[in-house]
Amino acid sequence: MIWVVDASVAVRWFIEQESHPQADLILEKMLSQPERFAIPELFAFEVFSVLIRLHPRGTEVFLNGMIPVLQCDILHYPMTEGLARQASAFADRGLTGYDAFYAALAKELNGMWLTFDNKAHKRIQRNKLSHVISKSLPENWDG
Repeated sequence: MIWVVDASVAVRWFIEQESHPQADLILEKMLSQPERFAIPELFAFEVFSVLIRLHPRGTEVFLNGMIPVLQCDILHYPMTEGLARQASAFADRGLTGYDAFYAALAKELNGMWLTFDNKAHKRIQRNKLSHVISKSLPENWDG
C-alpha cells in the first residue's frame, strides 16, 4: 500500500499546538520506509504556506525540518493530465482543488490518502481512498 500524506499531517510535525501522535508515527515511517509514501507536487508548497503563516520561524523550520523529509526517497508525483482529470472529478464531488489532488493521487497509485480533514474524507468515503488519522492509523498500516 502506498500512503499519500496530506499537508495537514506534515504541519503537525512543526507546530507544537497542532502536534499529534499519529502524525509523528507517519513521519517516523516516512523516514524509515520512504518507498511506501507519495506526495503530490503541491504538498511542499502547502506546508510552506502554512508554516510561514503560523510559525514564528516558518521559513527556518521549513528549510531545516521539511526539506530533509522531502529529500528522502518519497515519491514526488508530478502533475499530469490524467491526475488533473481525476482531481476534477473529485472537485465536482465537493473537495477543494488541493484535496482533490490528494484523492486523485491515492486513486492513481491504488493507495490511501492520510489526512486530518474529516470533512473531505466524508465526501469520498465510499471510494475507500482516504483515512482520517485523528483517532487511529489504518488497520493495514504496518502491512
